[in-house]
Amino acid sequence: MRRTVVLSTLLSVMLPAAFLAAPASASTPGPAGPDRLHGGHSPIGRQTLPPNDGWAAEGSGTTGGSAAPASNVHVVSTRAELVAALASPGPRIIYVRGTIDGNTDDDGNPLTCEDYAVDGYTLEGYLAAYDPEVWGRDREPEGPMEDARAASAARQSAHIKLKVPGDTTIAGLGGKATIKGLNLHIDQVDNVIVRNITFEDAADCFPQWDPTDGPDGNWNSLYDNISVTGSTHVWIDHNTFTDGDNPDSAQPIYFGRPYQVHDGQVDITNGSDFVTVSWNEFVGHDKTMLIGSTNNPATDRGKLSVTVHHNRFSNTLQRLPRVRFGKVHVYNNYYEIPDPETFEYALGVGVESQIFAERNHFHLGRGVSPASLLYDWGGTALTARDNLVQQHGGPKPVDLIAVYNAVHDPDLGTDAGWTPTLHTRIDPAARVRHLVTRNAGSGKL
Repeated sequence: MRRTVVLSTLLSVMLPAAFLAAPASASTPGPAGPDRLHGGHSPIGRQTLPPNDGWAAEGSGTTGGSAAPASNVHVVSTRAELVAALASPGPRIIYVRGTIDGNTDDDGNPLTCEDYAVDGYTLEGYLAAYDPEVWGRDREPEGPMEDARAASAARQSAHIKLKVPGDTTIAGLGGKATIKGLNLHIDQVDNVIVRNITFEDAADCFPQWDPTDGPDGNWNSLYDNISVTGSTHVWIDHNTFTDGDNPDSAQPIYFGRPYQVHDGQVDITNGSDFVTVSWNEFVGHDKTMLIGSTNNPATDRGKLSVTVHHNRFSNTLQRLPRVRFGKVHVYNNYYEIPDPETFEYALGVGVESQIFAERNHFHLGRGVSPASLLYDWGGTALTARDNLVQQHGGPKPVDLIAVYNAVHDPDLGTDAGWTPTLHTRIDPAARVRHLVTRNAGSGKL
């Protein structure tokens, strides 16, 4: 379970002015700028979600910053420029050129975890203080070293977690636009588009140890590549999400548990609604996509309407997605699951979830059981039809629910209780592998 960290020292911890200062304005293109780079075609920043393309097309649809005047079209190549562009009046189009490294100061100097640490925090000191042989396993960490960790985490969060306002389009220029080490936070806003960007390694320098989380305890981290909280009409399209050269699989083991420095790649929570996640590539990650973060229905029941289509999930461990409460349409996705040692489940059927999964292609390596593609997190039913599994030969039809029920109790029901109507063409499952591997991810537009 992911726990919210209460940072009692947040208001008293401030980054140095050099960390937080931003230039007065980001660069803006002239007449020959990005709005003229696509010849006779509409430039990517002016493109809007097509009609009926998933839940983000509901009602007013999703247009992002497409109506921005020329004065609100920005080209950014640094964190400082991105911060300034996000603070500009809306609607706004923000084009990302090259690589933006979030762990840099406003002069472009690199920042390390040691630069964020305060109050004497060190990992070695934290491990010594909360070793279960010393601290035990029946209470959460508290005291000076936990306070120092929380203060250090607040310092990092203030620098790498960037709020995205409504009526915004953020789009990569060309095929190599990258945002590294940042968490884009789409919070309590409407109408945001994010496209054609590689998101890499939003690593938490200060994971929290919680010995009471599960039977063996867990390390919990704070940052997603993209967090959607309490927001509506969001389109996340043709991006690549990767941990780069800092994969979860390379992290050490402390207290018998993996040291988890990443949270989700795209998490959609806290009553968000009308979101489409399409044609993205998710690579080599553990907790990939969470839709609904709590079993409490107060904020989520009747919301979390999300479409997940034509995405590539490659060697991802779990949450593909994991769903609570929402009506979630999962179709035409390609799943590459090569090794049972690096896989837990694909579709997490959570409390009151209403997953409608159709025409997906699951490519399984030796030893990966089709019965492991679903996991019951307290849900009761889903609809699954016309899906394919490929293992030891060509793809074959699979009844995901039947193979799950054959080896698990209690059984999952076969009716999610709704039928999707907001979608464009649903391709035959036999074409999904070719279509998705060729077209999903950044640099493919």
